Amino acid sequence: MTAPSNDPAVRAWHNLRVLLQERGDRRREVTEELGMSFFRTKALRRIAQRPMTLRDLADALITDRPYTTLVVDDLERRGLVERTTNPADRRSKIVSATEAGRAVAARAEEILGRPPASLYALPPEDLAALDRIAAVLVAAD
Repeated sequence: MTAPSNDPAVRAWHNLRVLLQERGDRRREVTEELGMSFFRTKALRRIAQRPMTLRDLADALITDRPYTTLVVDDLERRGLVERTTNPADRRSKIVSATEAGRAVAARAEEILGRPPASLYALPPEDLAALDRIAAVLVAAD
Protein backbone atom coordinates (compact mmCIF):
# COMPACT_ATOMS: atom_id res chain seq x y z
CA MET A 1 0.00 0.00 0.00
CA THR A 2 1.49 3.31 -1.03
CA ALA A 3 1.36 6.45 1.06
CA PRO A 4 -1.50 8.75 0.13
CA SER A 5 -0.67 11.84 -1.94
CA ASN A 6 -1.12 15.47 -1.00
CA ASP A 7 -3.92 15.57 -3.59
CA PRO A 8 -7.25 15.33 -1.68
CA ALA A 9 -8.92 13.40 -4.52
CA VAL A 10 -6.13 10.80 -4.53
CA ARG A 11 -6.32 10.46 -0.73
CA ALA A 12 -10.11 10.12 -0.79
CA TRP A 13 -9.93 7.49 -3.53
CA HIS A 14 -7.21 5.60 -1.65
CA ASN A 15 -9.31 5.56 1.52
CA LEU A 16 -12.43 4.46 -0.35
CA ARG A 17 -10.49 1.64 -2.01
CA VAL A 18 -9.19 0.44 1.36
CA LEU A 19 -12.68 0.60 2.85
CA LEU A 20 -14.42 -1.14 -0.03
CA GLN A 21 -11.81 -3.57 -1.32
CA GLU A 22 -10.09 -4.58 1.89
CA ARG A 23 -12.28 -3.94 4.90
CA GLY A 24 -15.73 -4.12 3.34
CA ASP A 25 -15.14 -6.82 0.73
CA ARG A 26 -17.79 -9.48 1.24
CA ARG A 27 -16.87 -11.63 -1.78
CA ARG A 28 -15.05 -14.24 0.31
CA GLU A 29 -18.01 -14.50 2.67
CA VAL A 30 -20.39 -14.94 -0.27
CA THR A 31 -18.15 -17.60 -1.81
CA GLU A 32 -17.83 -19.54 1.43
CA GLU A 33 -21.50 -19.38 2.38
CA LEU A 34 -22.88 -20.18 -1.07
CA GLY A 35 -20.25 -22.75 -2.00
CA MET A 36 -19.46 -21.40 -5.45
CA SER A 37 -17.10 -18.92 -7.05
CA PHE A 38 -17.89 -15.25 -6.84
CA PHE A 39 -18.09 -15.11 -10.64
CA ARG A 40 -20.87 -17.74 -10.60
CA THR A 41 -22.63 -15.74 -7.92
CA LYS A 42 -22.28 -12.60 -10.02
CA ALA A 43 -23.78 -14.42 -13.02
CA LEU A 44 -26.66 -15.74 -10.91
CA ARG A 45 -27.37 -12.28 -9.52
CA ARG A 46 -27.60 -10.90 -13.09
CA ILE A 47 -29.90 -13.72 -14.21
CA ALA A 48 -32.09 -13.26 -11.12
CA GLN A 49 -32.65 -9.63 -12.12
CA ARG A 50 -34.13 -10.69 -15.45
CA PRO A 51 -34.02 -13.66 -17.81
CA MET A 52 -31.48 -13.19 -20.59
CA THR A 53 -29.75 -14.94 -23.44
CA LEU A 54 -26.30 -16.43 -22.97
CA ARG A 55 -24.94 -13.74 -25.31
CA ASP A 56 -26.48 -10.96 -23.20
CA LEU A 57 -25.13 -12.57 -20.04
CA ALA A 58 -21.63 -12.85 -21.51
CA ASP A 59 -21.78 -9.18 -22.50
CA ALA A 60 -23.02 -8.15 -19.05
CA LEU A 61 -20.25 -10.14 -17.35
CA ILE A 62 -17.61 -8.97 -19.84
CA THR A 63 -16.50 -12.50 -20.61
CA ASP A 64 -16.56 -14.85 -23.58
CA ARG A 65 -19.56 -16.99 -24.51
CA PRO A 66 -17.89 -20.40 -24.06
CA TYR A 67 -16.99 -19.56 -20.46
CA THR A 68 -20.48 -18.17 -19.86
CA THR A 69 -21.89 -21.49 -21.10
CA LEU A 70 -19.71 -23.39 -18.59
CA VAL A 71 -20.87 -21.12 -15.76
CA VAL A 72 -24.54 -21.52 -16.73
CA ASP A 73 -24.07 -25.31 -17.06
CA ASP A 74 -22.83 -25.37 -13.45
CA LEU A 75 -25.65 -23.14 -12.21
CA GLU A 76 -28.14 -25.38 -14.01
CA ARG A 77 -26.65 -28.53 -12.41
CA ARG A 78 -27.11 -26.85 -9.04
CA GLY A 79 -30.78 -26.21 -9.83
CA LEU A 80 -30.33 -22.43 -9.73
CA VAL A 81 -31.13 -21.60 -13.36
CA GLU A 82 -32.99 -23.13 -16.27
CA ARG A 83 -32.74 -22.70 -20.02
CA THR A 84 -35.71 -22.32 -22.32
CA THR A 85 -35.98 -21.70 -26.03
CA ASN A 86 -35.91 -18.05 -26.99
CA PRO A 87 -39.27 -17.33 -28.67
CA ALA A 88 -37.65 -14.52 -30.69
CA ASP A 89 -34.84 -16.76 -31.99
CA ARG A 90 -35.31 -20.50 -31.62
CA ARG A 91 -31.55 -21.03 -32.11
CA SER A 92 -30.78 -19.35 -28.78
CA LYS A 93 -31.75 -20.04 -25.19
CA ILE A 94 -33.07 -17.81 -22.46
CA VAL A 95 -31.56 -18.37 -19.02
CA SER A 96 -33.86 -17.76 -16.05
CA ALA A 97 -33.35 -18.13 -12.32
CA THR A 98 -35.31 -20.86 -10.58
CA GLU A 99 -36.97 -20.20 -7.24
CA ALA A 100 -33.90 -21.67 -5.53
CA GLY A 101 -31.67 -19.48 -7.71
CA ARG A 102 -33.58 -16.34 -6.76
CA ALA A 103 -33.22 -17.27 -3.08
CA VAL A 104 -29.44 -17.79 -3.43
CA ALA A 105 -29.10 -14.51 -5.34
CA ALA A 106 -31.09 -12.73 -2.63
CA ARG A 107 -28.82 -14.18 0.06
CA ALA A 108 -25.77 -12.97 -1.87
CA GLU A 109 -27.31 -9.49 -2.08
CA GLU A 110 -27.93 -9.53 1.70
CA ILE A 111 -24.30 -10.36 2.40
CA LEU A 112 -22.92 -7.89 -0.15
CA GLY A 113 -25.25 -5.15 1.07
CA ARG A 114 -24.06 -5.31 4.67
CA PRO A 115 -21.91 -2.22 5.36
CA PRO A 116 -18.60 -2.46 7.20
CA ALA A 117 -18.91 -1.98 10.96
CA SER A 118 -16.87 1.22 10.71
CA LEU A 119 -19.78 2.94 8.95
CA TYR A 120 -22.07 2.23 11.87
CA ALA A 121 -19.49 3.78 14.20
CA LEU A 122 -19.71 7.16 12.44
CA PRO A 123 -21.67 9.98 14.05
CA PRO A 124 -25.05 10.46 12.33
CA GLU A 125 -24.05 13.79 10.78
CA ASP A 126 -20.88 12.25 9.25
CA LEU A 127 -22.86 9.31 7.91
CA ALA A 128 -25.42 11.70 6.40
CA ALA A 129 -22.62 13.72 4.76
CA LEU A 130 -21.00 10.56 3.38
CA ASP A 131 -24.36 9.38 2.05
CA ARG A 132 -24.95 12.73 0.35
CA ILE A 133 -21.46 12.78 -1.19
CA ALA A 134 -21.66 9.17 -2.37
CA ALA A 135 -25.04 9.87 -4.00
CA VAL A 136 -23.53 12.81 -5.90
CA LEU A 137 -20.57 10.69 -7.04
CA VAL A 138 -22.81 7.84 -8.20
CA ALA A 139 -25.14 10.22 -10.05
CA ALA A 140 -22.16 11.81 -11.83
CA ASP A 141 -21.23 8.56 -13.59
